[in-house]
Amino acid sequence: WRRELPSDGLPEEPVHDQVTDERATLWQAVGRLPARQRAVIVLRFYEDLPVAEVAQLMGCNPGTVKSQSAKALAKLRIDESVVKELQR
Repeated sequence: WRRELPSDGLPEEPVHDQVTDERATLWQAVGRLPARQRAVIVLRFYEDLPVAEVAQLMGCNPGTVKSQSAKALAKLRIDESVVKELQR
């Protein structure tokens, strides 16, 4: 931060941000999951809730949360758009 200087002008073109691209691709892939799997992924990994709390919120058993999570992660691992983006 010490070496940064304010500037009146902006760059001509936006800077390409690979992390932002990866996140956008991942969110699109999460959006293609079935509703229950999508809910588990968001609650477990984005909201960082424990399995028991996710199960309580969803009205199901902890085992269901674990199995839905495993199925969703497996689908995300083989999603071609995610694989291509992460290989760039």
